[in-house]
Amino acid sequence: MIELEAVELFRGLNRKEQDDLRAIALIKPYASGSQIFREGDRGDGLYVVSRGSVQIAHVIGLEVRHVFSVFGPGECFGEMAVIEDRPRSATALAATAAELYFFPRERMLESLQNSPGLALNMLHMVSHRLREFNQRHLRELVQSESLAVIGRFAQGIVHDLKNPLSIIGLSSETFSLPGIAPEVSARAQARIKRQVRRINDLVGDILIFTEGWNQGCPTKTANYRAYILELLPDLNTEAELKSARVEIQGSLPSVQIQLDPRRLGRVFHNLVHNATDAMLNGGKIFLRFQASASEMVTEIEDTGPGIAPEIGDNLFQPFMTHGKSQGTGLGLFICKKIIEDHRGKISVRREAGRGAIFCFTLPLAH
Repeated sequence: MIELEAVELFRGLNRKEQDDLRAIALIKPYASGSQIFREGDRGDGLYVVSRGSVQIAHVIGLEVRHVFSVFGPGECFGEMAVIEDRPRSATALAATAAELYFFPRERMLESLQNSPGLALNMLHMVSHRLREFNQRHLRELVQSESLAVIGRFAQGIVHDLKNPLSIIGLSSETFSLPGIAPEVSARAQARIKRQVRRINDLVGDILIFTEGWNQGCPTKTANYRAYILELLPDLNTEAELKSARVEIQGSLPSVQIQLDPRRLGRVFHNLVHNATDAMLNGGKIFLRFQASASEMVTEIEDTGPGIAPEIGDNLFQPFMTHGKSQGTGLGLFICKKIIEDHRGKISVRREAGRGAIFCFTLPLAH
């Protein structure tokens, strides 16, 4: 039987963090061949193997169709149920007599929010699992052109995790600094929580894309100026990872907009991320705003090389990475969908001697 301290996910945590996890852990025994959860079941929490082994498989009826992972003592599974409150995507079976630690989703979310180290470990584990998925399974898929796209897609997922992981890593280091001021600690913890939400959003975007766009866009009336000023520090934190800077040019009108703050933030982060990728040696990203009687126009321009004319017509199509070696190819497609869900329009224009200029409109609230 393995102790929680030896579990990779929990390594590096302090005594209080480990004690808090131990307090919420439930011990569950399973006979060999018994089912732990089934594909389609509600994702209710995280499991850690204490003793024995567990198979993760796709099944039809009682017949195991394909076993794609086996976990032994100290290894975790079911982590996506913590990140995404969605049904299980596979079935877990006890390959031998097993004893598992079970961490209920709600309690585990509380621990992630209160422990930057645990959040960072969790995100590293998710990134590692995605790499494993790419390496282990996509060798069988790249035999045809259409399935080779899936390989690039999986690589892009890992690439898109790098920025939030880097920000979390830098922020978590703040906690180890001697004599850290409470307000600095609070800002670092807030940054970590926001990046955890970004990872959650990325996973959600992928799931929504694979299942089809079938969800609405709940909005609220908000002051656009206040929203942008609150978003700007996070955009600069990301841009600074690539030696870039985000600046507001001109005035920022104070108008009321119907918006979904989380989803609209994805548009800004995606466009800033694309801009920093295009500016290989750093640069600037300019935000410009202009309000009319009926709508707000937002422009985002970078100092990069601009967009080649031959890809302009397909820029907002899925899996278009427009010359990048990395990326899911979903970023601009998702931006377009989000803006259209806000009853707006998004476009790109090219001007000689300038970088990429993206423009989107949002109707004013009445």
